Amino acid sequence: MRLRVLDLPVHGLPPELEGLRIAHLSDLHLGVPGRGRRAVARAVAWVNERGPDLVVVTGDLVARPRGRDELLRVLAQLPDPYLVLGNHDLAISRDPFSKPVDLSGLEQGTLLGDSEVVLERRGRRVELAGVDPRTWMRRRRSGFDDPGADFRILLCHFPRALETVPKGRWDLILAGHLHAGQIVLPYGFGKLLLAHPRARYPEGVFTRNGTTMHVSPGLGTTFVPFRFFARPEATELVLRCA
Repeated sequence: MRLRVLDLPVHGLPPELEGLRIAHLSDLHLGVPGRGRRAVARAVAWVNERGPDLVVVTGDLVARPRGRDELLRVLAQLPDPYLVLGNHDLAISRDPFSKPVDLSGLEQGTLLGDSEVVLERRGRRVELAGVDPRTWMRRRRSGFDDPGADFRILLCHFPRALETVPKGRWDLILAGHLHAGQIVLPYGFGKLLLAHPRARYPEGVFTRNGTTMHVSPGLGTTFVPFRFFARPEATELVLRCA
């Protein structure tokens, strides 16, 4: 388990938001056996200890319906989290045992599904938008109406959003989905991702057309209950002016 504090230079960041801290969690996959539950518990405790300015969870919250109650307990422990769904939440997966989970009406946290909120942080307006996995292909073209915020963040489970969103629309994208490969074979100075060998954005920081994206390695697992050379991670992003 990696608990990481990461300085993140972002183009377009207002000086007032220099040092703003965002806790980024992803891919909890609650409801299945494995060590992911322990990783989620450690991540939640660490986030509460750090006290960030914003907490986000970018999809794949549960893997089975029995994980719903556990998710509610996790969200109740986090300080005002903002969430988007992933493909496993809706059983859009090759997992033959996957079932959709009804996460409507959550009282803990704010679920953003093709919706947005405008928050005030340090006297600046921060747009926070979320994409539903069922409509993200359409949303990538039509986008969201621009509320004229000072800083704009998009939560999307899928890292490919960096290639498809309108140029210049978002300052920061937060994503997950690939578990840093989950099962990875290191070689030389690189890694071979067995599940997604051609993935362009498995984890880390990427930039394109003035937009910065952070892809979380996530906390849980899918298909098999372990990781290999792909450590689970909870990340605190410290925004810096680029």
